[in-house]
Amino acid sequence: MSRFVQLHVLTSYPPSNLNRDDTGRPKTALVGDAMRLRVSSQSLKRAWRTSEIFEAAVGKHLGTRTKMMGAEVFKTLTDAGIADKPAREWTRAIAGQFGKLKADKKSESGEDLQIEQLAHLSPAERMAVDALAYACAARRSQPSPDELQLLRKPQAAVDIAMFGRMLADTPAFNMEAAVQVAHAFTVHKSAVEDDFFSAVDDLNTGLEDKGAGHIGERGYGAGLFYLYVCINRELLADNLGSDPLLSTQALAALVQAVTKVSPTGMQNSFASRAYASFVLGEIGNQQPRSLAQAFLKPVKPYGDRDMLALAVEALTLRKDNFDKVYGACADQRYSFNADTGEGTLAGLLDFVKA
Repeated sequence: MSRFVQLHVLTSYPPSNLNRDDTGRPKTALVGDAMRLRVSSQSLKRAWRTSEIFEAAVGKHLGTRTKMMGAEVFKTLTDAGIADKPAREWTRAIAGQFGKLKADKKSESGEDLQIEQLAHLSPAERMAVDALAYACAARRSQPSPDELQLLRKPQAAVDIAMFGRMLADTPAFNMEAAVQVAHAFTVHKSAVEDDFFSAVDDLNTGLEDKGAGHIGERGYGAGLFYLYVCINRELLADNLGSDPLLSTQALAALVQAVTKVSPTGMQNSFASRAYASFVLGEIGNQQPRSLAQAFLKPVKPYGDRDMLALAVEALTLRKDNFDKVYGACADQRYSFNADTGEGTLAGLLDFVKA
């Protein structure tokens, strides 16, 4: 089996604000002395793993990323008639297996039952937590030290197997990510623009005040984005307990999500959903490498040459030149191009799963 799968993806987004910075404007990056729009890998991975496409492909094999598990345990206990004080103590003991809890001070909002950092629970761990909460409620007694051994090697959680997990207090149950995702950026120079908007009050007849009921502004940008994804198939298979069927399902789910799922930022305002326009897939045992260097010089359309065609040309040239300098950087390749109608998503799926 070839160890690595690499995906080089070009996706064109219309005016949008897919991934915001701390001021609410689209994220940017300086690449090759030109400002580009950017979408973070964290934003992309969350959009993929929480999408309907991903869930439909892997079914129940999805983890839960949360700080709030303690609130569910506490509700289970109190709904069963356990008094507030023991319910909190038992809840803190259970939730504390997944990370340090916040200050041990009773809070009406339940913040004292939250762990400090997000923890990614596998389906097996989630079931073990629920089962222990119900058992404690039924017998009216606290969990034993043996029962509190709730952490498992998450070998049936596809999203954890792909994107990893870190538990600072219990590193034995960490999982190294089998999928590396770069930040996507536009292949051309891009600017963040401002959209000034107003809203009208439907019940304002305009007899006294003809002004808007609300005014505001938001940033947006548009562009053709390059995204690089590297999949370690051996590590993915190992993370999933060497289950070949689940590994195949996981790969298919990821490729479909990468090509068809957009980040969710401000979709109601911009409806900026997009499918990938071009994908180059590579498989082999060679050391992986991005083709981001193809776009250090911003792409500029000229004559009848459009942005996508020039970007594909630059990507192909960089790939070919790497092969000339380093030798073949992949054993096999497959691509599809939605602009020219060459290749298919089904063909790419077969290629990646082979």
